[in-house]
Amino acid sequence: MAVVGSILFAFYAVAAVGIMAVFGTGVLPLVLVGSVLFVGVQYKVGKWAALRSVGAEDMPEARYPRIHERVEQLSAGMGIDKPTLKVARMGVPNAFAVGRKGAGVVVVSEELIQLLDDDELDGVLAHELAHIANRDVVAMVLGQGIASIVAIAAQWVVLLTGDNELADFFLAIVVGQVVQLLVMVFVLAISRYREYVADSDAKRAIGGGDPLARALEKISSGNRRANDSAVDEQVNALCIFGEGSGLAKLFSTHPPVEKRIERLRG
Repeated sequence: MAVVGSILFAFYAVAAVGIMAVFGTGVLPLVLVGSVLFVGVQYKVGKWAALRSVGAEDMPEARYPRIHERVEQLSAGMGIDKPTLKVARMGVPNAFAVGRKGAGVVVVSEELIQLLDDDELDGVLAHELAHIANRDVVAMVLGQGIASIVAIAAQWVVLLTGDNELADFFLAIVVGQVVQLLVMVFVLAISRYREYVADSDAKRAIGGGDPLARALEKISSGNRRANDSAVDEQVNALCIFGEGSGLAKLFSTHPPVEKRIERLRG
């Protein structure tokens, strides 16, 4: 985690040096302030977009009293405020968390509530609360922000150092995409690691790993059977389940479900 995080900030430092080399050292305060604003806007817009993309609505406490009660108990045990609870029809059994401590939101799909037993649902809720308690959403937005900033910096360096406006424009687009993809490899490595940590914290919170392991098995089967889903690619990074195969594992937000289950039951 420390090594990958250091590499990410090294990318950012290189981008900042590149900008200063082109524009001069006087732009350093602007680079720093602009970066903070950029990540802040990305965080706010990303939270709104994630909730909107799945049509999340407030979860009525009168209809889901047990979920509200368990989230309150688990939140107290993790030392965080009870997050806002929302429910959505995603087309797949899933859940995700957005926000930070004191302003978190947990979204649970109706399909998940119908699929899981109570103790299995507790494991999923604890996993999502662990993401909020560990500030994982903020960390992911920061990583994605660094990737975007580095890509933008690379594009400007190409544009301002070239001598053919049209060719440099297309080259800048290609360079920006390649650089962003490279940085995102490290961001996604962090994401996969944080999933293991959230699983471990959930296991401790509910007193055992088997309920969450069983939930993951059911969710995995439910996702494979689903033909249509309201979960887009950006929200998938926040969900309880999501993985790739082959080379796609390098760009997956989640580790293989089999390894997660093995760790939970180990």
